[in-house]
Amino acid sequence: MKRFFLVIYDALARFNEDDGWAIASHVTLQTLTAMFPFLIVVTALAGFLGSKQLADEATGLLLETWPAQVADPLSAEIHNVLTQARSGLLTVGAVLSIYFASSGVEALRVALNRAYGQKESRSWWLLRLESIAFVLVGAMALVALSFLVVLAPLVWNTALRHLPQLHVFQTLFDLLRFGIATVSLVAALVIAHKWLPSGRRSFRSLWPGITATFVMSGGAAVAFSAYLARFSENYVTTYAGLASVMIALVFLYALSSIFILGGELNAALARAKEARTRQRAEAGIQGPNARREEPAGPQAPPLEP
Repeated sequence: MKRFFLVIYDALARFNEDDGWAIASHVTLQTLTAMFPFLIVVTALAGFLGSKQLADEATGLLLETWPAQVADPLSAEIHNVLTQARSGLLTVGAVLSIYFASSGVEALRVALNRAYGQKESRSWWLLRLESIAFVLVGAMALVALSFLVVLAPLVWNTALRHLPQLHVFQTLFDLLRFGIATVSLVAALVIAHKWLPSGRRSFRSLWPGITATFVMSGGAAVAFSAYLARFSENYVTTYAGLASVMIALVFLYALSSIFILGGELNAALARAKEARTRQRAEAGIQGPNARREEPAGPQAPPLEP
């Protein structure tokens, strides 16, 4: 238990030393400004496939786990942006949207490099190309998941017509949408921690920070939703027409801070492991599987002079 609290204290201390609050502000702004270009890319892909409904489902999946007070205003604004037809994927506007969306990925890279104590040595243009690739792969994955969400109700309704007894599983089927969003979030966190920052990390070393990020994000969403349910009029009174924007910014700022803390936790655990290994080496202990040297056998008594 003492070791656990020492690791938590180390992660929080390094978060402050690495300017975590300032980096979280940078990630928040870049994420909010990259969200609309990213969804424009998603809409272009959906239009290229000939289905505008996929774009609406993609937006729903992206905001599925957010509090309603945050997701609803953003969904309305996103819907206004995405109502325009964008079937030309390779237009100048789409290319610019991809570039601006990649800035959000770069912000996450900066945050994780700070958290893991890495100094970036790769070329900037290579990193930008990598970020653009992440945007395109993420957009295609979101469209594919949206296609499954659109197709699933049709398959389910057909199955119910032939097998009415499946109706008892309706609640479980309704939870599938939230499960898809959850799995997508975990996969995105694994990809971000594994490949965005410089250096190499094993999948096993990433799970503590990813688990903490997921749990704290869920707790933050529930707490923020409960807070808004009681004090949302304070935002309206203070920020007037900008209340919905400020609510989204505050929530994204909390998520960005939690995301960085996840990286700091993984880095703190790695430092603690290195410290234990160094202590064992200094004490002459190589680990639990170290072979102990036994005496060769009974020693002969010394010869008398």
